[in-house]
Amino acid sequence: MAIIKFLSLGLLAAGVTFLIPCRAEQPNSSSPANTVPCTQPEQKQLEFWVGEWDLTWPGQNGTAPGHGTNSIKRVLDGCVVEENFNGGTAMHLRGMSLSLFDARSGKWKQTWVDNEDGYLDFVGEFKDGQMVLQREAMKPDGTKVLQRMVYKNIMTNEFDWSWERSLDGGRTWQVLWPIHYKRKS
Repeated sequence: MAIIKFLSLGLLAAGVTFLIPCRAEQPNSSSPANTVPCTQPEQKQLEFWVGEWDLTWPGQNGTAPGHGTNSIKRVLDGCVVEENFNGGTAMHLRGMSLSLFDARSGKWKQTWVDNEDGYLDFVGEFKDGQMVLQREAMKPDGTKVLQRMVYKNIMTNEFDWSWERSLDGGRTWQVLWPIHYKRKS
């Protein structure tokens, strides 16, 4: 009888164990990720971007300058910065991104998706007054290209953003799309 009771308790304990939801491996107590989520000082580094924005950029090949909007807000208890980009009437591009400061790596991570089948993922940091998010991509011919976004000249109500590429491993950069942000009043 004692053996049956022992086996029953063992099966019950095993069953309860399976009912406990699985979670990702928890960091040890010395890990910076063990702090209260999203309270690291770095979490505020994208605060300048939060808001409603009017965007302008130079025209290409004699076309009129471009105009668009961008709406940036904090979501998921303030842990994530959500972007909603609209290229305006002259540009088909619509997209969104999610950005998060990853305390484990000490880096910002951003994922972009859009209505032109685009998916881009970036990693970077805020340094020397600029936010730089970068990725490595592959051109159709198989050669590597570095791509980055640079948020610079940051003031309370405006800043500049540029989409850049490097074909020489980051030694030189070419600006492909400069955008000026102006906060909506």
